[in-house]
Amino acid sequence: MPTLILHGDDDQIVPIADSALLSSKIVKGAVLKVYKGAPHGMCTTLKDQVNEELLGFFKSSSKSASAGAARETV
Repeated sequence: MPTLILHGDDDQIVPIADSALLSSKIVKGAVLKVYKGAPHGMCTTLKDQVNEELLGFFKSSSKSASAGAARETV
């Protein structure tokens, strides 16, 4: 199952080390995108960037399943 994990590295509510970094290791083939300086509410504050990321992931995952975990900082 293609899985995209988005997280801001400045999230003070849910620290990245306790959530996204662990999830990306547990979920086989997960893609982790870390947003540098992004806060907890990044889906609101960075909505255009997040929406673009989601659309790109949906398009790419419909073509082929992810092979192995990947991490990218944006």
